[in-house]
Amino acid sequence: MRAYQIRYGLLALAISAALWGMSHGSSKIELGFDIPVAFVGMPEELVITRKSTEEINIRVLGPRAALRDISTNDLEYAVNLEGAKPGKAVYLVEETTLVMPQGARILSRSPATIELEFEQRARKSVRVRADLVGQPAEGFVFTEVEIDPPRVWLVGARSKVLRRSEVMTETVDVAGLNAPLEREVRLSLGADHIWVEEEKPIKLRIRVDPIPGSVVEEGAKNE
Repeated sequence: MRAYQIRYGLLALAISAALWGMSHGSSKIELGFDIPVAFVGMPEELVITRKSTEEINIRVLGPRAALRDISTNDLEYAVNLEGAKPGKAVYLVEETTLVMPQGARILSRSPATIELEFEQRARKSVRVRADLVGQPAEGFVFTEVEIDPPRVWLVGARSKVLRRSEVMTETVDVAGLNAPLEREVRLSLGADHIWVEEEKPIKLRIRVDPIPGSVVEEGAKNE
């Protein structure tokens, strides 16, 4: 008799646990999610120079189990930019474009609009100049600074690109240099909305030679 009581007691406990799980799985809760904004259909001749936001926050009401399965990695809010023109534009954030699990609904979204500014794209060839700091070792002098390629094409917002005549490399410390130096360097654009049209290595070659008549030169001759 006692064995039957234990068995029924365990069965009742299992049923109770299952009912508790079902009730909590189906109970509705409210959660917030930050969703990245993706811009699609961007006209090739334009550049975005200002965005009021790069993500939107939504508040969602739905079954606990359904909301638990939502991953922001799988969500994005797409803004269609087809037909955009230079200047300012405002896009309404529409909840209906976001697909929610069954039984869930969006209560609110923030912001309600996304403001963008567009500018005409431009392209320009500019020279590359090395940003060098320091002096070579005593008795040496710089005799050649070569950059390959010597020029690059910049693209980006027209107002930014057209005012540029050159672009600097990252800073290279040449203090105490007493032998040729060759290395790959990055470009330092120093401005938003401008980029290099073709990303490829920039090679910097620096040559130093003894100063004519210096102790260093005389020593090199005697070796």
